[in-house]
Amino acid sequence: MTDYARSPAAALSRDVPPAGAGWAWILASGILSLLLGVLAFLWPFAATYAATLAIAAFFLAAGLASLGAGLFGKGHGARGYAIGFGLVSLIISGLMLFEPMTGAFSLTLMVAVWLAVRGAMEIGFGFRLRQGKALMLALGVINILLAIFVLATLPVSALTLPGFILGISFLMSGVTSIVSALHHRRGAPAFALH
Repeated sequence: MTDYARSPAAALSRDVPPAGAGWAWILASGILSLLLGVLAFLWPFAATYAATLAIAAFFLAAGLASLGAGLFGKGHGARGYAIGFGLVSLIISGLMLFEPMTGAFSLTLMVAVWLAVRGAMEIGFGFRLRQGKALMLALGVINILLAIFVLATLPVSALTLPGFILGISFLMSGVTSIVSALHHRRGAPAFALH
């Protein structure tokens, strides 16, 4: 008689790693992410350059995949769209790879537009709220002021803002991973969902 036939729980428990297994890897990942975030704040220009090249690589991959789907995909009506999207993505990728500062400038403009639109929506939504109206209105005003600040400081902000955004992302990811690793070391599931 197999172990499973005698005790299904015993057989399954051999396949489940012990509580806290792998916490050091999660901690190492968090520390590395935290360090990358700090470096991005220390050298925002280099981080902006890296962010621009990374986004260019995504556009390149998307462009090649879409172009391949349009050229070699048979029997679907969106071939023209796929080819057009692929070509536009490849052009954007080329611009960002060979003119990374132009790409950084475009990214910064997109951030400014996003902040302005978000701020306007928050103000509009804030006026309709019964509770938390002041906070929502304040958030909207702050986002619009940030958009104005980004636009007013161009082109300097284009050289550093994407790097700072990347730094914030790495810092937050690092802190999240470190906290999760410490909880996981004590037996909690890693990145547990409640």
